[in-house]
This record gives sequence, C-alpha cells and structure tokens, in this order.
Amino acid sequence: MNPKASLILGIVCISFSPILVKLADASPIVSGFYRMTLAWMVLAPYVLVKGNLRIAKKDLLLALLGGVVFAADIAVWNMSLILISATVSTLIANLAPLWVGLMSYIFFKKIAGPLFWTGTFIAIAGMVILVGVNNLLHLQINAGLLLALGASMLYAMYILLTKGILQRVNTITFMFYSMLASAIFLLIICIIQRDNLLRYQPITWFHFASMGILCQLVGWITINYAIMHLEATKVSISLLTQTVIACFLAALLLNEKLEVKEIVGSVIVLVGIAVTFLKRKKLNNF
Repeated sequence: MNPKASLILGIVCISFSPILVKLADASPIVSGFYRMTLAWMVLAPYVLVKGNLRIAKKDLLLALLGGVVFAADIAVWNMSLILISATVSTLIANLAPLWVGLMSYIFFKKIAGPLFWTGTFIAIAGMVILVGVNNLLHLQINAGLLLALGASMLYAMYILLTKGILQRVNTITFMFYSMLASAIFLLIICIIQRDNLLRYQPITWFHFASMGILCQLVGWITINYAIMHLEATKVSISLLTQTVIACFLAALLLNEKLEVKEIVGSVIVLVGIAVTFLKRKKLNNF
C-alpha cells in the first residue's frame, strides 16, 4: 500500500474516535474497554496463527506497561469528551508532543531547539485564548479541558515509555500485548465502578465495534505502516489534521458549534504544535 495513502486512511479512521464516543450510549470507560477489547479479539487470531508472540522480557514489560498507560489515556480522554466538544477535546489531547519535549528536557536532560520552545509558547498562548483569560485568573477552568490536558500528558508518557520498542519488536506483536494490557486494565475499572458491560442496544454495539476495528486496529496499523516509510516529522504534523477532520465530523454528525475564541485559540494551538515539529535547516558552506 502507498505509505501516503496509508497515512491518510489512518488519520481519517482515528478522527472518528471522539465522534463515536459521544454517540455511544455508554460510559466513557466502557467505550474505551470495548475499543481495546474488540480490536484485540480481531488481531489475536492472526498473531496466534502467524506465531508472532516471541518478545524479550524487557520489551514485554514495556509493552504491558505502555498498554496500561495508553488505557488510562483513552479513559481520561473519553471522560473529557462527555464534558466538552469533540473538537476542543481532540485538540488538547494533541498537545502530547509538547509534553514529550518538556519531559525529555526535565528527566533526560535532552535539550530542545529554539523552534520547539517557540512552538510551545505559541501553543500556550492559544490555550489561554481557548480557555479565556478571565477564567484562568479566577481558576474557573472546565473539568473537560483539564481531563483532556491530563490525557495529553498520559499519551506523552506512553510515547516516552515505548520509545524505541518498535525498532526491536514487530508492530503487530507489540499491539497484541499492549492492547491486551489495556483491555484488562479498563475491565478492572469497569468492574470496580459496576458499569453495565452487556445490556446495550444494537446501535451502541455498532459504535463499540467501529471504535475497536476502525479507530484502533485499522487506524493505528495504517499509521504505524506510514511511520515506517515516511519521515517521522511529516507524519507527526500530518496527524494534526485529525483535529480538523474531527471538527467537520462533529459539526456534521453531532451538530457541534464552536465559539469564536475556541476557533481562534484552536488554530493558534495547532500552529504552535506544528512549529515544534520543524527542524532548523543547516546552512551549507560553499
């Protein structure tokens, strides 16, 4: 498959995730559980037949831990979707690259370039506009925004935890163990909360299946395939279009409308994130 076509397909697939969570008549944790479980159930037979289960102990632990962190990310993000618009929640969740850079600097002393910090400040300015200056001054911040922000930090932790593992482990094998850990973790939360896991209408089961097969399985397999063949920076910037697509889908399927400050703030945040992915061109001496 053409890597660019694979990337476009993957982005469109994952863009449906916030819409499906809002449409599903279920708790956000249950939606996350079925997203991971159904995706794993479809993937498992293929992995078992192909025998792609061999993995080093260290990588297995990282895959399982990564799966737990990713599950927490999905759970918190889904909770934010219940409280705020799909567009804003998706946008805030895409702040993960900023936290990756900051965490790398704080914990690993990895120095980020000037473009990263420029992009970070632009994104923060956009966040201020998005939330509202008066709300910030009076600490009146929507809980949904805080949850989306937490989700972006959890995803940044997931990126740092699993960084480099796909260079040693087959993507499908990694997803098998990671999604299994995610499903078990979310199931435990559902049981603790005594969530309804079975009594749903057919349309809700359709939403669950779409999250698992379309968003999780097809979406991330095609994106990971594109990452293997395209420049990582270009893929990262391209993934930002998920917010734009989700915005159009939310308007079309959920009748969501954004305020002017949300539109302006969102655009500025997107620009800021994009700037962090840019690299300074080296000047050639002639």
